[in-house]
Amino acid sequence: MERITMDDSRGTSGGDYRIGIEEEYFVVEAESKGALRRMPPSFWDRAKSELGPSVTGEMLQSQIEVMTRPHADTSAARDELRGLRRTLGKIAQDHDLAFFASGTHPTASWQGAKRTPTQRYDGLMHDLQMLGERNLLCGMHVHVELPDPDQRIDVMRRILPYLPVFVALATSSPFWESKRTGLMGYRLAAYDELPRTGLPELFETAKDYNDYIEALVAARAIRDSSYVWWAIRPSQKHPTLELRAPDSCTRLEDSIAIATLYRALVRHLVRDPKRNASVDAVDRAIATENKWRAQRYGIHGSFVDRHAKQAVPVAQAVEMLIDMVSEDAAALDSLDELLQLRTILNGGTSADVQIAVYQEAAHRTGNRNEALRAVKTWLAHASAQ
Repeated sequence: MERITMDDSRGTSGGDYRIGIEEEYFVVEAESKGALRRMPPSFWDRAKSELGPSVTGEMLQSQIEVMTRPHADTSAARDELRGLRRTLGKIAQDHDLAFFASGTHPTASWQGAKRTPTQRYDGLMHDLQMLGERNLLCGMHVHVELPDPDQRIDVMRRILPYLPVFVALATSSPFWESKRTGLMGYRLAAYDELPRTGLPELFETAKDYNDYIEALVAARAIRDSSYVWWAIRPSQKHPTLELRAPDSCTRLEDSIAIATLYRALVRHLVRDPKRNASVDAVDRAIATENKWRAQRYGIHGSFVDRHAKQAVPVAQAVEMLIDMVSEDAAALDSLDELLQLRTILNGGTSADVQIAVYQEAAHRTGNRNEALRAVKTWLAHASAQ
């Protein structure tokens, strides 16, 4: 039986809404930028030696994940994440490797990927079959502590209408297996093939959620709540509500801006329990539609607005959120990081840059493979900045 509990080792009431950020990366060959099939033991051993518990493997050996400690100060979270990227980049360079942060690898083929040999991943592969093999995808996860862990289910329900905004701002997966997908964020289209993904159900209370987990565990459908992979979920290990919707952000400042928005929004919803208190099945259905629109068009699309009864441009939706949570961001001493969202709106997401790099190189060289190589080169360079 898996229940939501406070992890006393974290040692805080959650009143400062501490934040932790996890990023998944592709490990690639330095020259070709092709995804690894097997993780070199020497690279992995040194990464563990230097980064300790801040680095973990992923289900496939071409991927690696870094995670910050919990921080009350956004600038400290940024500094640690920058340090993790720099250290990982130096270790990779010493092994003729590199890494980059994006939702998909532009040219990698999932048929060539090798799983990481652990008991958990062996079990997942047995359960998921080909869907697990296709999981050549990288995301960003943002944890925010709440004052009371039991508030997480209520906030998870009331935050649903806003989740497509995070998808749009983080799009970094316009390519899949050397092809333009036509989507700005293809990652979730592939990821949502897995069970227990997408938007969460409309649970009213922590008891409702616990009853759901207990039923699945009792039926041996899952071992515990860590096998629930929604776009947002209560963390099993920590007293946090974990955002899982965004693609892995290529640029560090994009990661921090999106994480800041999420943190401020969680604080806002905790402090204003009437906000979205009446979220219902219609709102969830519209959020599902808007999530698709975010995947398809990124920041250039529009969202269905039930109350305005019209389409609202994504940029306008982002500005409305900035307005709504700016006082919360200021209280968390992270207003500048929140306003960095406008840089994404003005300059484009990683997906926008990848497509622009591809088009320029394709026009210049007339060679699609060279254009894809240029995209991978930009990803590796921008991820390491």
